[in-house]
Amino acid sequence: MRILIDLGHPAHIHYFRNFMKIMQAKGHEFAFVARDKEVLHTLLLNYNIDYTNRGRGGKSLLGKLFYMFYADYVIYRVAKKFKPDIFLSFASTYAAHVSRLCGKPHIVLDDTEHAKFELMMYPPFSDVILNPSVFWKKFSRKQIFFESYMELFYLNPKYFTPDISIINSYGLAIGEKYFIIRFVSWNASHDIGQKGLSSESKIKLVKSLEKHGRVLISSEGSLPDALKSYQIIIRPEHLHHFLAFAALYVGEGSTTASECSVLGTPNIYVNTLIVSNCKEQQEKYGLSSHLVNESEVIAKSLEIINNQQTHLQYQTKRQVMLKDKIDGTSFLVWFVENYPQSEEIMRKNPDYQYIFK
Repeated sequence: MRILIDLGHPAHIHYFRNFMKIMQAKGHEFAFVARDKEVLHTLLLNYNIDYTNRGRGGKSLLGKLFYMFYADYVIYRVAKKFKPDIFLSFASTYAAHVSRLCGKPHIVLDDTEHAKFELMMYPPFSDVILNPSVFWKKFSRKQIFFESYMELFYLNPKYFTPDISIINSYGLAIGEKYFIIRFVSWNASHDIGQKGLSSESKIKLVKSLEKHGRVLISSEGSLPDALKSYQIIIRPEHLHHFLAFAALYVGEGSTTASECSVLGTPNIYVNTLIVSNCKEQQEKYGLSSHLVNESEVIAKSLEIINNQQTHLQYQTKRQVMLKDKIDGTSFLVWFVENYPQSEEIMRKNPDYQYIFK
């Protein structure tokens, strides 16, 4: 089978990387197209994955329109040469368009209910939409729900083992307590109208935490001068190792908060935007805290790091969560290899997915 995957964000390669390895071992072939987005190309190079660059995208409405035609053209050009049997993506409008032009099926994954533009654009041209069970929008007969999180596609213990030597290589001593603080750039379309911490609140948070351990800041945008000395540049493929050994994560990005939850790392998600996976991780498993108020964020942070049982408690909660969830990667391997029969099976018997524990 020949599979073309379109990638629009750094997280997307994590979703498909283990799937690709398993499928390649079975003799299947891949072609990747990737937007020039943040560290996506760096990750692909570091993972030795060949790809075709489809550019950075447009910012204005007119720019986005022109970019849609350009991205469609790039993917179509790759498809004409590669001749895929199937298209696969995470909410890619462009892959959806080209799959229809080529007369091939497009299987799309999506866990982002608030991405209104994408939810309007890709469904008409896609064949199957795979959503995690926490995805609350029911908008198409094409949807199939699976009991997992996208973050478990790459952070399931089957695929990821934290390596403390990577942390030590950045100058942290063995056993040194550290906290990861992450601030987003607020440039994404779903960030419009949302907010996290003010600059003043960020400084107060860092000053409160540094009394208890080392503070490491990862930031998409510029930092206040008072915080620049705390910033650390982590190779993107090393970030999850840092999250796994952190005593606490506080950040404005929901994906990183969810990654911490599935790793069993205490985390506080600081953003007015409500995200379904973080909501479930907080309410059902007690693996996350969603706060916005400055004083509450600081108070919760100190409560977590001053509790000597925190690590054990979160790891216990993590095991409960893992028992509930399926291995999304194994499920995707089965679904793609056996499509369209796999779709029929899931329509008739959604519980079939639980064999992929």
